[in-house]
Amino acid sequence: MDRLLSMRVFQKVIDEGGFAAAARSLDLSPAVVTRLVSDLEQHLQARLIQRTTRRLALTEAGEAYLQRLRPILSDLDDAEAITLAHSTELRGTLRLQVTPVLAVHYLGPLLAEFRRRYPQLQVDVQVDTLPDPPAVEGHDVTLFAADAAFDADVVARPVGTTRSVLCASPAYLQAHGVPAHPADLARHECLRLRNASPLRRWRLLPADGSGPPQEVEIEPAMVSNHVDTLLRGMLAGAGIGSLSLALAGAYFESGDLLPVLPQWITGSFTVYAAMPTRKLVPARSRAFVDFLVEVTSQRNLRAARAYAHAAPAAARMDP
Repeated sequence: MDRLLSMRVFQKVIDEGGFAAAARSLDLSPAVVTRLVSDLEQHLQARLIQRTTRRLALTEAGEAYLQRLRPILSDLDDAEAITLAHSTELRGTLRLQVTPVLAVHYLGPLLAEFRRRYPQLQVDVQVDTLPDPPAVEGHDVTLFAADAAFDADVVARPVGTTRSVLCASPAYLQAHGVPAHPADLARHECLRLRNASPLRRWRLLPADGSGPPQEVEIEPAMVSNHVDTLLRGMLAGAGIGSLSLALAGAYFESGDLLPVLPQWITGSFTVYAAMPTRKLVPARSRAFVDFLVEVTSQRNLRAARAYAHAAPAAARMDP
């Protein structure tokens, strides 16, 4: 007896509501379907289905057996799909959904390398401001950032975590001085993201994780809901702002921005890659998320080194 086939046939008979319907679905003859179920019952020494001329129904033993059987067959299907995915050339279209900030500063710079690795894959990127929690159906992978409180009911794999740090241009620090303590921010031009809460109070956390946070009352010089607007303001010398280290790393390397109060951070967040389901994930999605995890680790390390290298330069600035 092919026990696995008999198990699948038994499940299909129940799902389709009859032997004949199951036979049509499996492209088998009704006689074969009947025999396979009978063989399974004989093997188990228990009747699984009560048959009448009008309908069929599960016995108590059949109901208990089917309840255990479904996850086993599902896991087998998943294992086969994963194996096939690893042995199949990646082709087709990878459909991505991503927030505007991540699209410009995170995803965009990575796409050339991804395409070099997988030249047969076409990438379709939808850039949107996402709801909370994000709607992930309709796309292979959705990229978004969330803080430590994130607990949405979506299938999301963490790609990388980064800190948010204070920074300003050399021109601003030369003209206004370098804050030595968090309280000094009250005397500076501060650029704030509109969804920061509370808007007129900056909460700073010790970068090394020791000690209590400090809160500083400020009067923002500029407020915007657009990260790139604040970034351009910082680069132009408008004031001190908070950026993710991953985003600001390139500007620390070039010297266009310098760290401010490097002993403190304004928070941390994680980039997540969300998918519609854990089961039968397409090979293209797995390859893309694995790629993101790899390159994000490298990028975060490079940004941290640039930040550490730039910090002494900020300390030497004099108004």
